[in-house]
Amino acid sequence: MFTRRDFLKTTAAVGALAGTAGLAMPALAKGGKIKLGYVSPQTGPLAGFGEADKFVIDTFLKSFGDKFEVVVKDSQSNPNRAAEVAKELIVNDKINLMLVASTPETTNPVSTTCESEEVPCISTVAPWQPWFIGQQGNPGDPKSWKPFNFAYHFFWGLEDIIAVYTGMWSQIETNKQVGGLFPNDGDGNAWGDPNVGFPPVLKQKGYTLTDPGRYQNMTDDFSAQISAFKKANCEILTGVMIPPDLTTFWNQAKQQGLKPKIASIGKAMLFPQAVEALGKGGHNLSTEVWWTPTHPFKSSLTGQSAADVAAEFTKVTNRPWTQPIGFAHALFELAVDVMKRAEDPTDGEAVAAEIGKTKLDTLVGPVAWGSDKLPPFAQKNIAKTPLVGGQWRLKDGGSYELVVVENATAPQVPLGGKMEALN
Repeated sequence: MFTRRDFLKTTAAVGALAGTAGLAMPALAKGGKIKLGYVSPQTGPLAGFGEADKFVIDTFLKSFGDKFEVVVKDSQSNPNRAAEVAKELIVNDKINLMLVASTPETTNPVSTTCESEEVPCISTVAPWQPWFIGQQGNPGDPKSWKPFNFAYHFFWGLEDIIAVYTGMWSQIETNKQVGGLFPNDGDGNAWGDPNVGFPPVLKQKGYTLTDPGRYQNMTDDFSAQISAFKKANCEILTGVMIPPDLTTFWNQAKQQGLKPKIASIGKAMLFPQAVEALGKGGHNLSTEVWWTPTHPFKSSLTGQSAADVAAEFTKVTNRPWTQPIGFAHALFELAVDVMKRAEDPTDGEAVAAEIGKTKLDTLVGPVAWGSDKLPPFAQKNIAKTPLVGGQWRLKDGGSYELVVVENATAPQVPLGGKMEALN
């Protein structure tokens, strides 16, 4: 089968031969720019994940615009759209490297498209299990899972978030009854999976999980879930919700008299605007924390600390920092590092090989693929980053501050306080 990579190699070879005869060399040989594709959800219910993109890309191009071009596409929080724009970037824009961020609804279709088109791809901001397993031909059969040749991913995994959440919960005395809110999407199906998700680990740790089943994103009635949690006397709530659903659920929970001691919700609680939408009701809600200004890491591109980058974002945008800033920045750190080492940026196979050899200290911590701390099937394509837990604390004036309250799995990230009960 004659692939796109074969075509590029052939045209590059022809161009090189033509160049020896005084004709035009390939663009990159003449000092042309390396072309990066970038896909993230900038509109739709997941738009909070893409809020920092313009700041990060503008900052990157100020320093590297003479060497790199960035073609940006919005997945619109839609998997079908994500696949479409990935194909556009590959076929029409002829990118040399794909960068993609934020939730399996965007990362998976883009990574899958890159793998089939043999274009190197670096992905982030999705737990590694829904990213890796979700792209397999048969997700239910581990024996059939195969590593990828062009798609690479860096982030934490479900094992990390379960450890962080239970670490936070252990600081408060509860009856260990947990209510699960898992939507029918990539994250929800992974978190609620009876084999690789929350259920087996919670059971092992002595928790009892009440899972009312999958609900559809953008639902307007959580009465069934609330009733089930009340019946089971759930003092802990957890799950992975998009921001609009959290607002709907939390308001209905208060109206219907559900009063947990702890609520640790993934995805929706990452962003200050989502918490502020709850008014005073957001106080002491807890979530996973992947990046903050207190993280002790620096950018390999600028030398800035996490605190420096967060402060610059607020200065430029007049908005509070958000967690995706660090990972969007790290994508471009990795792109520069990989392309520095790649002899030919147009050779997708060679670029992909260099991604796999990466060992780089970034704004989100060390990134290196091939760790023996992962299952053998995931070691080639997954690089793990640190994870801690935090609570949103209401400040005078109505704004919120995210305080790190659990760091057992990443002690290098400093604590800012202790876990507090909701009521």
